[in-house]
Amino acid sequence: MQPWMVIGGVTFLVSLGAFLIRPRDIKWEMKLDRPRWLVFEPLIPVIWTVVFVTGAASATIVWNHAPGTLTTWLLMAVYLLLEVVTVAYIPATLRTRSLAVGTTLGAIGVVIGIALAIAVWYISPWATLLLLPYLAWSPIGTLTTGQMIDLNPEAE
Repeated sequence: MQPWMVIGGVTFLVSLGAFLIRPRDIKWEMKLDRPRWLVFEPLIPVIWTVVFVTGAASATIVWNHAPGTLTTWLLMAVYLLLEVVTVAYIPATLRTRSLAVGTTLGAIGVVIGIALAIAVWYISPWATLLLLPYLAWSPIGTLTTGQMIDLNPEAE
């Protein structure tokens, strides 16, 4: 099997964790007030698809640079951690009914993403550039969730 197939498969399988939500959780989420500027909400699934695909491409470049080395395996673990934290955002926020949980997970993801981008830069600037969609979008999602706390104080 090619590395891109394995990395893509793992990315896909982890992303399925976003579906660990219950219908009653969705009802709660739909009642929340959102910032007025959040007009692109229908595009969010497409945005996250791009983020995950470019992240997997970044990981593939890193793997192909030095396959099987300790450094590469450690970086793959960081890629996986970043995806798990990112995917956990929706189910954790909905299950706990806490926007603060989502904001915290989002902030953790931003920090991990920045650290990963810096570490990967020394291996491949292209791999870092492929992390830019995550580095651009994740802070927006985190900021949005934080603003939603102000609009929905009962959901903090």
